[in-house]
Amino acid sequence: MSDLLPTLEAVRTNCHITDAKHATDYTLCVYLLKMREYFRWEHSIPFNEKLPQQELTDWLSQRENHWESLEESEFEAIPVRDTLHGPFAAETINHTLNELGFVYSSGYGRNMRPVFYLGALESRKTDNGYTLVVSGKEYARDLASPPAMSQGKTIFIRRESLRRMLWEKVEEWRWNKPANAMQNALGCYDFDNAVEQSLDAMTDNELQSAILHEVGEIRAGELLGSDWEAMLATMPHSKAEIMVRAVRDHLADALSTLPGLLSGMTTASLHFYVANMANMRKDLFPKLVAAYEIWTVTGNTKALEQLTDEAAAHWQLLAEKMLEIYREQGPACQPALISLIEVNTL
Repeated sequence: MSDLLPTLEAVRTNCHITDAKHATDYTLCVYLLKMREYFRWEHSIPFNEKLPQQELTDWLSQRENHWESLEESEFEAIPVRDTLHGPFAAETINHTLNELGFVYSSGYGRNMRPVFYLGALESRKTDNGYTLVVSGKEYARDLASPPAMSQGKTIFIRRESLRRMLWEKVEEWRWNKPANAMQNALGCYDFDNAVEQSLDAMTDNELQSAILHEVGEIRAGELLGSDWEAMLATMPHSKAEIMVRAVRDHLADALSTLPGLLSGMTTASLHFYVANMANMRKDLFPKLVAAYEIWTVTGNTKALEQLTDEAAAHWQLLAEKMLEIYREQGPACQPALISLIEVNTL
């Protein structure tokens, strides 16, 4: 990888810049948890090993000081074999990197946060009109590290980030061990006696779920058009953004994720799907939580299956009404959108 060191350094710098600008987006508790796992990743510490507290504390202080020095910096161009590319020109950059066994991705995540990573290319294939790119070991990443992202009809799945995200969920649940959907999901594995093997199995299952969701995102994007992203761009760091994203996620999942999970019937993944739903999504979709509870008691998926078709129609209609309001009101649409969503739960 020596000939790609300039590429790697530029990507790492951009990762630090986006963290410098957006690390404060998290609550303190979530931030500290993510920083612990970021430290673990940088130092290649196995998940079942305790972190050295003094080293972690020193590293955290140094990293925050470094980020403070980058808060006003602009993202760097990415050099690939003596050619400079814009940091968001992922498709062009990958024309070269994929041939060398690497993959680069860049885009915008939650709160319009720029995200970057460079990893080892595990596989690349095209199926049903979608290009699926799966990466393994990561050489550069930011704090957010979303496990999956779609750009056009290309889906990027980050196995290492997915595995790490799942471990964070396991650790978070272990703090209080509540009797909930996460308990049900983890009960399908043997984390008490075989951490690494269980995490590998869970990662394999949830990688398929991530693909299903990204396919749903692409299909939702085709239905809603470019105005949806323009609408989102007017409301960063707001309640409206959280609600608007929740509606889009529900539409994507009704189109692809839920039908896929129910047809494949991976019990652990269905438990984890509900466990991983943010509170806003649960508030907007109480029927789904109720149907899940019926399944956990009876083992019958009929309520979930019937709900899927209803949900797809409901969330698409709501999303289209939201776009109508945005087109009429522009950036001033947030109060109207919040009111519309609040009276259109399912």
